[in-house]
Amino acid sequence: MADYTVDQTLDCSGLLCPMPVVKTNKAMKELEVGQVLEMIATDPGSIPDMEAWARQTGHELLLAQEEEGKYRFHIKKTH
Repeated sequence: MADYTVDQTLDCSGLLCPMPVVKTNKAMKELEVGQVLEMIATDPGSIPDMEAWARQTGHELLLAQEEEGKYRFHIKKTH
């Protein structure tokens, strides 16, 4: 069980690269530091894309998992 709560969910199902990253970046700007965004995508490329985006932006990728063709990410805003 995670020791955090998801503060906002962003469904990017059906969107192809780079739109899940673009929408995630925009949504993160609306969160307060310490809040967690859940992003759901169906694009298989979203896993390496989100890992790279988190490294580049400095936000913390808490979860990246695939389940039944959906990719779920939990990202904590760090700054």
